[in-house]
Order: sequence, then structure tokens, then C-alpha cells
Amino acid sequence: MTSSPTSRASRSPDGARGDLFDPQCPTRRLLDRIGTKWTSMAVKVLAEASPEEVRFAELQRRMAGISQKMLSVTLQGLARDGLVVRRVEATVPPRVYYRLTPLGLTLEEPLAALREWAEAHMAEVDRANRLSEEQQG
Repeated sequence: MTSSPTSRASRSPDGARGDLFDPQCPTRRLLDRIGTKWTSMAVKVLAEASPEEVRFAELQRRMAGISQKMLSVTLQGLARDGLVVRRVEATVPPRVYYRLTPLGLTLEEPLAALREWAEAHMAEVDRANRLSEEQQG
């Protein structure tokens, strides 16, 4: 496979920008992780609490509909990406706390814009979906 200079730069450890259109670019994997509803909700809850920490149980309570496993997987991914810090208090049962890192805080603004767009245009999208279903059925 021949790589363009842009695609090589997208994988460089020196922080070069990625190339979304390169199938091998890590940007695609990152967008898959940060583009989920659960990530958006977790970042919002943690950003509202920043710089304070939020307990796992409180995150689950505030994120209606998320399972314990999905919340755990979401937070593990955010921690692995350097967006969230996890702290465990050695109690019985253990208390687990999360907070956004400075990098994680930079994600709140673009996710907030996307949430606002979705909320503002949901009725239009619903209408388009109903119309499409009517035309197909």
C-alpha cells in the first residue's frame, strides 16, 4: 500500500493532524469512540461537574438508560484516550470517581454543539424518516 504524506503524518507520534479519509488513520477509530451518545452524555455530566469528580453510580443515575457494563466500557475508553481520569477509594465496596482531563474538557464544546444541533433539528429528521418510510411502504 502506498501512503500519501498526509496519511503518514496522521499516524506520526509527533501530533500531526489525521486524515479522516485514510482508512488506516486512527482518526476514524477516535471518531467511532467519541461519536456515541454515551460518550456525549458522560462528557456532558463530567464537564458540568468539572473540576470536581463524579462517582460511577452518580454517572449511571444521570445517564438514564445506560447499563453498568456500557458505562464501564465507555469510561474505560475515555480513560484510555486520556480524556478521563479514574480514581478508586479502597473502601468496601470501592468508591470509583471520574473527572475530565484538560484534554477531555476540550471535547465538551464540540460535543455540545452537536447535541444542540440534534435537539434543534430532531423534528425535521423525524419528519424526513416518516416520509421516507411512507414512500417505501
